[in-house]
Amino acid sequence: SDRNPRNLLLSLFKMTSFLEFLQVNKHKTFRPKKRFPQGTMRYQLHKRAEATLNSGLDLKAAVRLPPNENFDDWIAVHTVDFFNRINLLYGTISDACTKTTCPTMSGGSKYEYLWQDGDQYKKPTRIPAPDYVFLLMDWIEVRINDDTIFPSCMDLPFPKDFRAICKKILTRLFRVFVHTYIHHFDRIVDLGAEPHANTLYKHFYFFVTEHNMVSAKELEALREMTERLTADVAATPRKPR
Repeated sequence: SDRNPRNLLLSLFKMTSFLEFLQVNKHKTFRPKKRFPQGTMRYQLHKRAEATLNSGLDLKAAVRLPPNENFDDWIAVHTVDFFNRINLLYGTISDACTKTTCPTMSGGSKYEYLWQDGDQYKKPTRIPAPDYVFLLMDWIEVRINDDTIFPSCMDLPFPKDFRAICKKILTRLFRVFVHTYIHHFDRIVDLGAEPHANTLYKHFYFFVTEHNMVSAKELEALREMTERLTADVAATPRKPR
């Protein structure tokens, strides 16, 4: 199948400074990159989204579904892209996130995330933050490389529960933002990565609110920060599809 991704996608987000930052820190990435092969429909969607981002960085406009494009393809491209870039972002601060410093996957004293995958962890379980993130990235990678979930051939349909699967992936990726911002923001600043992290977060936030992929209850964990970062843009969630 010509569309079967074998390495993690090159960042959809090709701002020069952001790429330079990631290049400097690429040795900290957990896993190889996943790509959409050239010549495929999803690669074209990826390139269109990339061009929109590069044209003026109107992130709220960039996440909207282009006319006459398939919604599930749009969701697939962005879910893979956010997986790649959040994985990269966490990789840059992972040396500061240890079982000692972060014995739980928390977001301050108010939020704690338990891990459950129905396999090794059949019940919600408290585990250290680095273990949670590692298991999460592995859990996502298995799904985006599964042809029955993210079909690599245009002849194969998306599963009926595709959007629900992507909602769960994106919700869990949001929790990586929560932990990183609340517990490792000083490390982000030390690395000079704050502008890049903030732009990535805003892109993610506008996407998941535009398409109702993460619940308002879940997003509450970073509400105050989000309001500051998006103060110049009205971000009203769309009605569920």
